[in-house]
Amino acid sequence: MAQFIKLYNENPNPKEIKKVLDVLRNGGLVIYPTDTVYGLGCDITNTKALERIARIKGIKLEKANFSFICNDLSHISDYIRQIDTATYKILKKALPGPYTFILPGNNNLPKAFKKRKTVGIRVPDNNIARTIVQELGNPIVSTSIYDEDDIVEYTTDPELILEKWDNLVDIVIDGGYGDNVASTIIDLSGHEPEIIREGKGDIDVIL
Repeated sequence: MAQFIKLYNENPNPKEIKKVLDVLRNGGLVIYPTDTVYGLGCDITNTKALERIARIKGIKLEKANFSFICNDLSHISDYIRQIDTATYKILKKALPGPYTFILPGNNNLPKAFKKRKTVGIRVPDNNIARTIVQELGNPIVSTSIYDEDDIVEYTTDPELILEKWDNLVDIVIDGGYGDNVASTIIDLSGHEPEIIREGKGDIDVIL
């Protein structure tokens, strides 16, 4: 049975955040709010936890398109190669915000991602997710919570998320109703920005 923790975006309770951190440090899985849809995540340095998420999603870990939730832009440089000024300006303008940027990875990527040439980076405009990452000291992995329903692609009600994921994860964070539109994905690893998916983030703001 998953713990169900209520957190407020304006001022996340440190005691409750500590519960989340304890679970992540012990290889647990957490469902948490972002500025778009709810995410399923774990500590990016814990291979067993990453494998557990991949099993839940029915994919092999090496084929999984997980993105990293970071606290701010300074966190990003730990895992990506040096970027040019134009790319940096795009990131600075868009983040924190509802975007996932695909960037060239560097040699510091955690073991499970070592063979990757690129990595997806998120800095959500959500204090709960960013506080968790800041206190943890490294990014958490993010993959969206999909719904099998033909009409509803993403579950937005935390209580319904708990009902569905209760036996699969260790904590479900209730951060209020989530959005039902995913992040906009932009590939910045090539010469020109390439839109991979139009989502909540406004493309005109970036390009």
